[in-house]
Amino acid sequence: MTRIEFGVWDQMQTYETLHAATAAEVYETHIRQAQLMERAGFGYYWTLEHQGSYVGAVTSPQIFLTAVARHTESLRLGTMIWQLPFHHPVRLAQDVAMLDHLSGGRAEFGTGIGVHEHEFLRWGMDFYARQEMSEEALDIIEAAWRGDGSVTYEGKFWRIDEALVQPMPYQRPRPPIWAAVHSSRAIAFAARRGYHMAQNIDTDDSMERKFAEWRGAWKSHGHDGPMPRQFLMRVVHVAETDAKAHEQARQYLLEANTLGRELVAASRVGFGSHPRGMGSEDSEDIRERGRIFRECVRSYDFWIDNGLALVGSPETVARRVAEGRERIGYDHFAGKFHVGRMPHAMVESSIALFGKEVIPAFA
Repeated sequence: MTRIEFGVWDQMQTYETLHAATAAEVYETHIRQAQLMERAGFGYYWTLEHQGSYVGAVTSPQIFLTAVARHTESLRLGTMIWQLPFHHPVRLAQDVAMLDHLSGGRAEFGTGIGVHEHEFLRWGMDFYARQEMSEEALDIIEAAWRGDGSVTYEGKFWRIDEALVQPMPYQRPRPPIWAAVHSSRAIAFAARRGYHMAQNIDTDDSMERKFAEWRGAWKSHGHDGPMPRQFLMRVVHVAETDAKAHEQARQYLLEANTLGRELVAASRVGFGSHPRGMGSEDSEDIRERGRIFRECVRSYDFWIDNGLALVGSPETVARRVAEGRERIGYDHFAGKFHVGRMPHAMVESSIALFGKEVIPAFA
């Protein structure tokens, strides 16, 4: 196997900004923690985009990551994901290219379509067209980064007449492109395009099948070059002993997926046409993720037994990462260290301990 890469998936929760004196205080805390992550030996820093959601408070990832870039030196910086339908593709191509320059070539472009209907309704957008919109957007972004100087495109959703694109990315031919995938359609699309792939949420059993499905699809297209990277995000909490880590994490983990949900529930639009926010879409994969979220609210052991959270001493967590890598096949592991309302001091201790004792175990 190739050497494993370690990153942090920093989910800045909406409840933080709502309960702080200013959003600036929250941003500064997470920038300081990014510096800690860099010192601890992590190679990647990931944030995520949501619009009008309790899930995440970073509504303009390119601006936030540029601030992180100016306070770090080596961390590679990306969003997992930029929600493509919410951006004009030429504008996003230019923004990410500028981030790439301002970071000295450290930008990673994580892409996806979004999954919450209410976010689209609030912007007057067609939730059910998001896959097609995103595929067109990626065509345009790749064209913008090819270096021809202009982009002309005639599609169903985007019509562009000789857009003069500046700047070209610092990295050549372009920043790495990642696709966050859940459905078989998304897996097939990412494999066909040769993108790096990313996964979260599903149990280890599901992950094993989906990673294998993606590798099989990628190989079937006969791509040149090495296989793209494969990313898995898991909640992580590390303490000096297993008992201490579980004692600390237990009270925060059960609320991790629902904290601040009342922000959306109390609004007029709510979650849209379905209480889970999925609209009228239905599939085995969507039903399974619904089951996972329900069980995660009910049972701490469900998180642990299904690989959704890695909690324990450095030795235990390192073993769990190694076992998951062997079983699932990922070569990029991103830890989510912010767990519910866990105090920042506890989060930072976990990050530092992971860097000191877990990362070196894979050197």
